[in-house]
Amino acid sequence: MVDVGDDAPDFTAPLADGDVDSFTLSEAVGDEPLVLAFYPGAFTGVCTDEMCTFRDNLDAFEDIGATVYGVSVDTPFANNEFRDQNDLSFGLVSDSDKEAIEAFDVVDDDFAGLGYAAAKRSVFVLDADGEVIYKWVS
Repeated sequence: MVDVGDDAPDFTAPLADGDVDSFTLSEAVGDEPLVLAFYPGAFTGVCTDEMCTFRDNLDAFEDIGATVYGVSVDTPFANNEFRDQNDLSFGLVSDSDKEAIEAFDVVDDDFAGLGYAAAKRSVFVLDADGEVIYKWVS
């Protein structure tokens, strides 16, 4: 289990950012805070509300130099459509191989009773050294 004070586990996954690029956490960590907002699934009501709340408050994150990334097990193509439909300007990491959710120990093995593994709704904030400085898991 990843806790405050731990080094964040590194992972690489596709990044839906209008295109499909590669995202490696250790390369994304910079001088300012990095926020990983795990969500169970694109196009679900609560997840849409959650990601739109990040969108609506993005200025507050940017004011402190923080970069926000959403993380779900959806494909990058689904995440790009989700970004487009909801006017999200931050990248969505497509953890379809579940490497990140397993590394951060935020796997919901039976999302919505469907027998489908997805991310637990959770937020991790990393500092410039890649250390977890905030953690919230639903």
